[in-house]
Amino acid sequence: MNSDFLVIGCGIAGLSFALKAAKHGTVAIITKGKAMESNTAWAQGGIAGVLPEGLRAQGDNIESHVADTLDAGAGLCDEEAVRIILSEGAQTLQELIDSGVDFDKDSSADQQSHDSNTPAPFSLGKEGGHSHRRILHAKDTTGKEIAESLLQKAQQHPSITLLEDHFAIDLITTGKLGMAAQDRVLGAYVLDEQKAQVHTFRSDRVILATGGCGKVYLYTTNPDSSTGDGVAMAWRARATVSNMEFVQFHPTCFFNPAATGAEARSFLVSEAVRGEGGILRDQAGREFMDKYDDRKSLAPRDIVARAIDHEIKKTGAQCVYLDVTHKPKGFMKERFPYIYQTLLAYGHDCEKHPIPVVPAAHYQCGGVVTDTHGQTDIRGLYAIGEVACTGLHGANRLASNSLLEGHVIARRAYENIIQAHPLNREAPTAPEIPAWEYGDTAPPDEQVVIYHNWDEIRRLMWDYVSIVRTTNRLDRAASRLSNLQREVRSFYWGHRVTSDILELRNLVTTASIIVDCAKRRKESRGIHYTLDYPQKDELHATPSELRKF
Repeated sequence: MNSDFLVIGCGIAGLSFALKAAKHGTVAIITKGKAMESNTAWAQGGIAGVLPEGLRAQGDNIESHVADTLDAGAGLCDEEAVRIILSEGAQTLQELIDSGVDFDKDSSADQQSHDSNTPAPFSLGKEGGHSHRRILHAKDTTGKEIAESLLQKAQQHPSITLLEDHFAIDLITTGKLGMAAQDRVLGAYVLDEQKAQVHTFRSDRVILATGGCGKVYLYTTNPDSSTGDGVAMAWRARATVSNMEFVQFHPTCFFNPAATGAEARSFLVSEAVRGEGGILRDQAGREFMDKYDDRKSLAPRDIVARAIDHEIKKTGAQCVYLDVTHKPKGFMKERFPYIYQTLLAYGHDCEKHPIPVVPAAHYQCGGVVTDTHGQTDIRGLYAIGEVACTGLHGANRLASNSLLEGHVIARRAYENIIQAHPLNREAPTAPEIPAWEYGDTAPPDEQVVIYHNWDEIRRLMWDYVSIVRTTNRLDRAASRLSNLQREVRSFYWGHRVTSDILELRNLVTTASIIVDCAKRRKESRGIHYTLDYPQKDELHATPSELRKF
C-alpha cells in the first residue's frame, strides 16, 4: 500500500497529525488493535494549558507553567522545548474545543479571572506539581472525550484510511537496506492480524505515534497495547533514543487483591482526586506525605510514588489509602463519575471508605529523540506523543502535560513536514523494497513458553527496575534480559510471526533499553532513584542517549 503519509498509532498525536496532513495528501493510519485502545483514550485527569487572559485562573501565566514543568523535570528538561510547547497550549486547547471536545464548564468563585468579575467558562483542575488551576477536563474521562472526537472526524475524512488490527513489524529505511545515501525512511512492514499476512506500506513520511511502554512492568495503568513498539522499531532502525530510565510510576492505582482481570489491576485513580483535596494516609489513618514534601499529597509524582513505596516497605502493608471521605456527599459521584462508578462496581464506596492504592508504571518520559517539530535523526521519520523525547518532560513529567505535548508536536510536525518533504517536489526514483524476511512458516508449538517469557520480563522489571533501584539489581536484570532476547529472537525467526511474538520482541527490546539507560545514570534524579547513588550529580545532568550500531 502506498500513501503520502503513514501514521502508526491512533491516539491524540496520531489522529491530530492525520487530520491536518489529510488536507495535502493521502493518509494511512494503522493501529495494532482497535482505534480506542490507546493511552489517550484511557487518560482521566485532563490536559494542562494556560488559557488566554480573562479565561485563566487568577495569577497564572506561561512563566508559571514553565517553572512548574522545569521543577518537576528535575534539571533535565530542555528549557527551550518547554517554552515552545507550553506557549502553544492555548492554541491547542482552542483547536480541541473547535473540534467538538466538551470540556467541563464551571462558574465557581475560585475560577474567576484575575481582571474580571466574570467567571471563567471552564472548570480548571489542579494536580500534583502545578502551582495553579490550569487543567481542563471532561469529568474524569478527558482522554476518551478527545479520542472519540478526533476519531470520528478521521473516520469521516475521504483522504484518511484507518486500518485496525494492523501491527507494524519494522520500519524500512535506506540504512537498513544497505544503501549509501543519507538514511531516510521508506515505509514499514505491517502484519494484517486478521488475514495473517505481511504487507509493505510505502511512504517517505512516516509518523510514529505508538504511545508508551507500561506493559514492560507487571503493574501498570496502561492498556495492554503499551508494549514499547515505537521505541523498539526506531531502535532497530538506528534512530537515537534517550532518557528511557525515566518511567513514571503513578502513585495511585486501585489496589484490590480480590479483583481479577487486567482492567481491575490497572485501574487508575486520577491525580486530580488529590488536586480536589484527596489525602494520602497510612494503614492507621495517619497523613504521611508531610514527612516527605511541603506540598504533601500534591507533590510531584516521583516524590509521592517513592513516599508510598517507602511507607509500604517500612510497615509491611500491602497498600496505602487515598481518603476523600471528608468531601461533601455526592462530590465524587459528580466530579469523578467514572472513578466513583468503577470503584463501586468493584465493591468499594469511596465516599464511605478510603481508596486502597499502590504505585504502578504509568508514563514513559523518554523515547525516540526528536526536535520540537517531531523530527528524528532519520530523514522523513517523525515521532510524536509519548513515544518521543522532545525534552519537555526531563526526568519526570508534570501531570497532564502529555496530552498537550501530543497535540502541539503533531501540529508542529505537520507544519514542518509539509515544508521539508513537500508532496509536489520531484522525487528521485524510488528504491526497490525487498519483500519482508521471515522465519519458519509453522505456528509456534509452545505458546505457553511465549507467555512465560512475557510474564518473566514484566516481573523482573518490577522487581529490579522499578521505583527504587540498585546497581546489583540492574546488572541482574541486564543479564537475564540478554538471555531472553536470544530466546525471543529464536521465536521470531523460528515460527510464523504472530502479534504475541511481535509484542514479546518489542517488550524485551524496550526493557533492555530501559536497563541500559538506567545503568549509565550514576545518580538519582527525578523518577530514577538508586540506593547506590542517592543524590543528584550535576556531572550527570545530561540526557542518556543511546543508538544501535
